[in-house]
Amino acid sequence: MAEDNNEAFPLGKENYKFMIGGMLLIIIGFFLMAGGGAESLEEFNYNEIFSERRITVAPLTILLGLGVVLYGIMKKPKEESSKD
Repeated sequence: MAEDNNEAFPLGKENYKFMIGGMLLIIIGFFLMAGGGAESLEEFNYNEIFSERRITVAPLTILLGLGVVLYGIMKKPKEESSKD
């Protein structure tokens, strides 16, 4: 006999969309933070390393992504109506 395994996923489709979107924001934030390497060890470019993009925009993008992922986890999934 085959068992009917009608266990539902703990999260809905919309929850997973929020979580994927948040992960993409986190990845974008890390890409914004990357770079700033010098061509030689004797060279130090203060404006490139401490730019507004790396100090402000990238961390805020990462925090926004973490918030979206947390919202995706905590959001109550919609109840599907069964048509039996």
